[in-house]
Amino acid sequence: MDAILELLDPYVFDYGYAYLFPQQQLHSSTKAYGNSTNYASSSKNFDDEYSLNFGSSLPRDDIYRQSASILLIAGFGAAFIYSVSAALSYYFVFDRRLEYHPRFLKNQIKLEIQSSFFAIPIIDILTLPFLLGEVRGHSLLYTRIDEYGWWWLAVSTALYMVFNDLGIYWIHRLEHHPSVYKYVHKPHHKWIIPTPWASFAFHPLDGYFQSLPYHVFVYICPMQKHLYMFLFVCVQIWTILIHDGDMITGHWLEKFINSPAHHTLHHMFFTCNYGQYFTWADNYWDSHRAPVPEMDPIHEALRVMREKGLVDKDGNPIKKSKDE
Repeated sequence: MDAILELLDPYVFDYGYAYLFPQQQLHSSTKAYGNSTNYASSSKNFDDEYSLNFGSSLPRDDIYRQSASILLIAGFGAAFIYSVSAALSYYFVFDRRLEYHPRFLKNQIKLEIQSSFFAIPIIDILTLPFLLGEVRGHSLLYTRIDEYGWWWLAVSTALYMVFNDLGIYWIHRLEHHPSVYKYVHKPHHKWIIPTPWASFAFHPLDGYFQSLPYHVFVYICPMQKHLYMFLFVCVQIWTILIHDGDMITGHWLEKFINSPAHHTLHHMFFTCNYGQYFTWADNYWDSHRAPVPEMDPIHEALRVMREKGLVDKDGNPIKKSKDE
């Protein structure tokens, strides 16, 4: 987060905070200072402070300013990534024939979007302590690559992926325990046939708990801050992609990657495929369910479409005459 603040502070936030919380100008009278020498000295001190604070009464390292900036960045950033990535996935990847599936809810897309935009700001507030700690130097994020070397970029990336995958697997699986499921995770499983818009559509506590491994990692393992931010954005996009309902099967990678097909089955059957990126945890703890073409929900959607006279027996659209 500090990498983004370093970019936005001089170009955006300095001007915004200077406008909203301007630093008070000193009075020009010398009476308050007794003599011109004291006034000149005080004026110089003020000029130095004014320069350091960029015209705002809230300097860049003010904890309240940092908190507000983080919430703005996290909120608008998450909303932007969600809106753009989900829209691209929905219009160019998602098979919209799935909307005819009998378990696809009325107004589902609208409900998914509403749920997502309700959850995003609350999750941002809950994760603020982690993000603020990063900005204030309490994490193990570092700037210069030569501090750990180029080789550590690859090692820390691998550790980040494994740590997150293992952490999310168990958090996700525990959320399916009957004692907590209906309170935390059930809202996300309302979408039995999810669309990319469902990727962030969960209870705020659900989103917070499943985000914990991402934030905790940089407090226990050093990672270059720009790499961390890049991976964090990629994780958000991946979360959207695995909700695109694409049931591609038969590829050798599906033995190792927790694909959209795996996650589609998770939404349909609930008790399988808890992993985030890979299948190793599901395989090891006996919760893996391999996707097969027969399980593709498109079959049921096409059945409904055939009953409505929208497609033929081969799934091809039926063109109606102008008189119909």
